[in-house]
Amino acid sequence: MNLFSYHAYEMAHLALAPARAISDATRLAFRNPLNPMSHTALGRNLAASAELFERLTRRYGKPIFGLDRARVDGVEVEVAETIVWSRPFCNLVHFTRDLPASAPPQPRLLIVAPMSGHYATLLRGTVEAFLPHFEVFITDWADARVVPLALGRFDLDDYIDYLVEICQFLGKDDPGRGLHTLGVCQPSVPLIAASAIMESAGDPTAPASMILMGGPIDTRRSPTAVNKLAEQRGPDWFRSHCVIQVPFPYPGVGREVYPGFLQLSGFMAMNFDKHVNAHVEMFNHLVDGDGDSAEKHRDFYDEYMAVMDLDAAYYLQTVETVFVRHALPRGEMTHRGAPVDLSRIRRSALMTVEGENDDISGVGQTQAAHDLCVNVPASRKSHYLQSSVGHYGVFNGSRFRAEIAPRIREFIHGVEASAPRSLQKNGETMA
Repeated sequence: MNLFSYHAYEMAHLALAPARAISDATRLAFRNPLNPMSHTALGRNLAASAELFERLTRRYGKPIFGLDRARVDGVEVEVAETIVWSRPFCNLVHFTRDLPASAPPQPRLLIVAPMSGHYATLLRGTVEAFLPHFEVFITDWADARVVPLALGRFDLDDYIDYLVEICQFLGKDDPGRGLHTLGVCQPSVPLIAASAIMESAGDPTAPASMILMGGPIDTRRSPTAVNKLAEQRGPDWFRSHCVIQVPFPYPGVGREVYPGFLQLSGFMAMNFDKHVNAHVEMFNHLVDGDGDSAEKHRDFYDEYMAVMDLDAAYYLQTVETVFVRHALPRGEMTHRGAPVDLSRIRRSALMTVEGENDDISGVGQTQAAHDLCVNVPASRKSHYLQSSVGHYGVFNGSRFRAEIAPRIREFIHGVEASAPRSLQKNGETMA
């Protein structure tokens, strides 16, 4: 694929702009309570149709976290987002809470968001669940199409370097205070690699714990359709079919990327019937006047449809290293030419979380980390399999809030207390 492919996408989007404007005007007209037609079945159907057309053809911008308050120890406090560390492809966001000076310090939690097409705001629910209990930081990855080519490319080695630098930055003032890390999906591999590199170097700022959630540590276990496709096609196929140059006038013009619109197409195709049914349901909710249900649909798809481009170097290296060569579980992964040896991890505690119905990272793929981290004591390992959830439910939703998040909090507090834990119930087993 080439520059023309991106231009074709842009032209198609622009060509639909007049139709979107007309649809939006139609929606407003037929939802206006002063319009008698808005109270008829025909008017409601026209308004619902117009809204669906506009939403399906629009371009969704980067969402906001919108987390401005949290309840800490029963007291509601203000929350502010602060960028405390920045590089061309990532900002580290600190959710600063306005706590009393007398409040005891809480454990620090670094949430490593996936760089897989969606923005870090996809983890809004994850952040919200932990804000009352931890001092939370999150990696906010940049859209590659807005990063000028002069700032260099970004690959998997750079991703690992960023995580090492972030851990060192957060630990530089107080290396004795533990940093707990949580990698959601794709970051599981670079996060565990960064921990191994830091422990190999005797770095005192290495993570005190790693929580890996729905991550592709060993995709040979319970391979999903995504895993099989990557292994069958290989990186050369992805380079020729999925890599495109960013066109003018984007700041990243000339950069080779895996574009977000292709990633979104793949996501939608995997569960096409589900998405069609969801939009049919929204249409019915709009016609029936069920505003609450329609708003839930809007909130979900405002986030789901907002995608960003990935630097092609990172995308292709990840496909080859993680999904084709299975380099990490085979002991063949390298970083800047040096081996990534997970047996060097000794200090960091390890927890893995999987979803029973995960169609991205199959059951057992994340748990494989326990077999590779042979020198982490069994008393500092934990694995949890959540029933009846798919990939998204591992880090968001009602079961995440009720079942998964409390176990993660218990795990971190157990590490902080350096006390043995016994978590042998409700599907949870020690590794």
